[in-house]
Amino acid sequence: MSVPKTGISRRDFIRIVGGVAAVLSFPSVLFQGCRALERARKRTSLIWLQGQSCSGCSISLLNAGYPDIITLLVADISLDFHQTLSWGTGEVILEVIKKRLEDRKRDFILVVEGSIPTASEQYCTLGETNGLAKGIRQWVVELGAAANAVVAAGTCAAYGGIPAARWKGEGAGPTGATSVAKILPKRKVVCVPGCPPHPDWMIGTLAHCILKGAPKLDEYNRPKLYFGKTVHDRCEWLKDYKKEKFALRWGDKGCLYKLGCLGMDSNCDIPVRKWLRGANSCTGCGSGCIGCTEPVFPDMGKRGIYEHRQA
Repeated sequence: MSVPKTGISRRDFIRIVGGVAAVLSFPSVLFQGCRALERARKRTSLIWLQGQSCSGCSISLLNAGYPDIITLLVADISLDFHQTLSWGTGEVILEVIKKRLEDRKRDFILVVEGSIPTASEQYCTLGETNGLAKGIRQWVVELGAAANAVVAAGTCAAYGGIPAARWKGEGAGPTGATSVAKILPKRKVVCVPGCPPHPDWMIGTLAHCILKGAPKLDEYNRPKLYFGKTVHDRCEWLKDYKKEKFALRWGDKGCLYKLGCLGMDSNCDIPVRKWLRGANSCTGCGSGCIGCTEPVFPDMGKRGIYEHRQA
């Protein structure tokens, strides 16, 4: 399929942002979506930083169906910096973000993937200043203050995630990993959690920030379009739950609640949106929800991940 010059089509934009919800939230986009995005790409720059992460959030975005990564980040947004995807290296590519700090036009969106270490700047660095390695925390503070909008991509950036998990018997991890919001307490950080986040969530959120500003957020600063209902409310096994038909062993048919599924405690639309162009979902394939979109992940309190329930 050839990529249209105008980038995201109206139909694809509506599908990504949530069907009927898009009609209610994006009245102007329904009629002028492609034209608006065409105008937006001339002024919208994207800087994507990676802190303590596995790069899984970027990989998830690369696996987007349509619009794909090229359509979004080349046709509709100027991807000026990405530590993994940028073609340039060294001082050449670092000059891009240095210039953004110098012009102070606040005309770019900052996306941060991965948690931010606070115990030492040396745990995660990007480039040098006066011959000394510069920590990712310093970049986030400087760019976050200058950006038009700040988006935390994935649970590590949104809430600390796995790098911030408590070690058994030892308390907090050694790097002092924390969320982007705690590094930027004076900024509204739009959180798109997930381990990893669905590519539609990222594309839809970025498009919303460009066209309409920050989307409506829930108490954890997640877009309500994607995180407004629990996994349980949208689950493929909801009918079985209501009939009290529970799976007691992995591979059994039925609701996975008694095997430790955390769908009741977790918000996202994966059961209806599904992964890989609608191929399947976490609950649909029988694994159960592990709560990866929640601030407490992976420390899920008394529930735990796959903690067995009494029959």
